[in-house]
Amino acid sequence: MKKFTLALCAALAFAAHAQENAPAQTVDGVLVGADGKTLYVFAKDEAGSGKSACYDECALNWPPLVAAADAAASGDYTIIERSDGVRQWAYKGAPLYYFAKDEMAGDKKGDGVKDVWKVATP
Repeated sequence: MKKFTLALCAALAFAAHAQENAPAQTVDGVLVGADGKTLYVFAKDEAGSGKSACYDECALNWPPLVAAADAAASGDYTIIERSDGVRQWAYKGAPLYYFAKDEMAGDKKGDGVKDVWKVATP
């Protein structure tokens, strides 16, 4: 039951961030989603593997930058297929995430968390 509850909570967290056709933009040297919120990379994602290591409780705090069903990779932006079936944007092979505690555009509260989360930069 716990796994089902976590999966449901993760699905709701993903839904809170709209699926995006455009992967990201750069603002003040930082990658941000369409809503202007900061994007992050996770050191525990295996570099260049195209795989996310952030699921369940991790994904509740760090929702992935979800790619719309009709979104297509372009340039340094690729789309990975997560093991939970969600399509996630990646930049130069690194999956991109939001931080749940960032409340507004420009917040960077997730930078440096547990020494494994960093602001995504071009």
